[in-house]
Amino acid sequence: MIRKVYFLIASMTTLIFSCSDETTVYEDPNNNDNLRLESNETLLENSVLYDKSGVLDILDENTITGKYASSAKAQPAGDYPLTLVAQVDVPSFQGGENLTASHVVVAGDYAYVSYNTVDAGFVGAVDIINVKNPRNPRVTSRLYYTNADINAIDYDNGYVYLAGGVDSEQSVTATANSFVAKIYAPDGRFDLDAGITYGFQDGYNATDIEVISDKIIVTSGQNGFVRVYNKSDLSTVVEAPYSDLRALAANETNIAVLDASAGVSILDQSLNTIKDISIDSDFGINTKRTLDYYGENIIVSEGSKGAGIYNGSTGDFVEYIPILLDPETVDDADVVTNAVATNDNVLLMANGGAGLSLSEDKDNADTSIVGIIQLEGSINFVASKDDYIFAASGLEGLQIIKLNRPDESLVARCSNLSGYSGSSNLNVPVSSNESYRGSKRFFDFDVRGSLLLCGSWTVRNEVTVHENALFEMNGNFAVARNSRRGDVTVKSGATLRIEGNLTIYGDLNLEDGASIEFIGENNAVNIFGSVNRTGETTVTGTFLDVKDKF
Repeated sequence: MIRKVYFLIASMTTLIFSCSDETTVYEDPNNNDNLRLESNETLLENSVLYDKSGVLDILDENTITGKYASSAKAQPAGDYPLTLVAQVDVPSFQGGENLTASHVVVAGDYAYVSYNTVDAGFVGAVDIINVKNPRNPRVTSRLYYTNADINAIDYDNGYVYLAGGVDSEQSVTATANSFVAKIYAPDGRFDLDAGITYGFQDGYNATDIEVISDKIIVTSGQNGFVRVYNKSDLSTVVEAPYSDLRALAANETNIAVLDASAGVSILDQSLNTIKDISIDSDFGINTKRTLDYYGENIIVSEGSKGAGIYNGSTGDFVEYIPILLDPETVDDADVVTNAVATNDNVLLMANGGAGLSLSEDKDNADTSIVGIIQLEGSINFVASKDDYIFAASGLEGLQIIKLNRPDESLVARCSNLSGYSGSSNLNVPVSSNESYRGSKRFFDFDVRGSLLLCGSWTVRNEVTVHENALFEMNGNFAVARNSRRGDVTVKSGATLRIEGNLTIYGDLNLEDGASIEFIGENNAVNIFGSVNRTGETTVTGTFLDVKDKF
């Protein structure tokens, strides 16, 4: 069921005057129209999908150009062993059937996702997703807006902050099309009884929002402003007009804004211009584009040009990261960089119909393109934090991806081992004793001798530990995906020794005389198929059986 509450109010609580025009702030928990809170817990639970979960391929430049066209098995084992944890289905309700994810922010144990519509009307939604347990994400709260697009979202200290657009001509309360909202949301759930604070500013649509210290910074689009609000009551601190603002990136010192008509401006906290970076790119009309700090540089999503990198101090152009194209036909209009995100040395580009591109920043070298992560849908937005990537993918919804970086302490314990640099088709012969550390993607995986792997690894297809062989893994090991199952088979007399996390999108087959040994106390096994045991098999040690398959 959907419990109806109320959105924009009929009475004004506080009236504040700003530099440019009248800014109205509303706060009334009992009189909000056109806002609905989802109360059907079953619907929220079923919004998390695992149909396509599992090991992700990365289509690299050599494959695209045909260097490895004969067989994927001929490739070297690839870096970045990614797995798709789950997808969150796009919200849908009467009058809001065509929503797409517009923005994602991750804070603490939760991901906060905003949705808007490409249709002419104003309709939106907001999700709060618990991602504390990466194996079991849960949608804990969902809010529907029937008269507002939600274009950007942020979170700080118990409150969700929204930026979007409303049809002011159809609203009895909105004084401008662009709005900012402050909603109390403790422990992953919206508390509408605490009231919602709204503010309005000029500009066709509010496009981005960031909370820094005691301030909220909001950009609004055509003929709009970058405005700094007081976080406590949404009163205006300072503002500056711009022609066509699309995005902002802020830190404790400076604020960078992207004006589609001119480029990037670096501002101080009082919105005085420190540096202008002129950019001659077609940013499109009413399209989302983002920018982000990237070390000492600023990276800008520039539509069909890809991502541009500029020195944040001098404004000098550094390099372009082009859009890598899958050999399959993609409409030219859909090949655009919509958003960029960074995570340590990883650079991610949401390239619309051209997919999600992953690059890496190497010391004293140009940024190197790794490839296209094989996700379905048009990638509209991307965010990344810690060991996760959150990609908004059109009708495919929010896709939660695990980077599977090896634990630093694990790398230290295995530091005497050599890194793996061989084929993606791993085959350990009989009587061979091999051991490696690192983080790689494999295609096929057969162990006939003895193998120790330390780090994080994925296997696209099946894993077989043959008769009397030994496979020891310390770290993370994931096999296949839910839409393309692959089994792990431990044959007669063979041993699988695990210290860490094992995920199988398929069956675990234990033949007569096979054994599994778990070392230590912090082990987990997540099997999406069945555990099939033939004859006398042995399972010892302590482990978390995530799906109760043993």
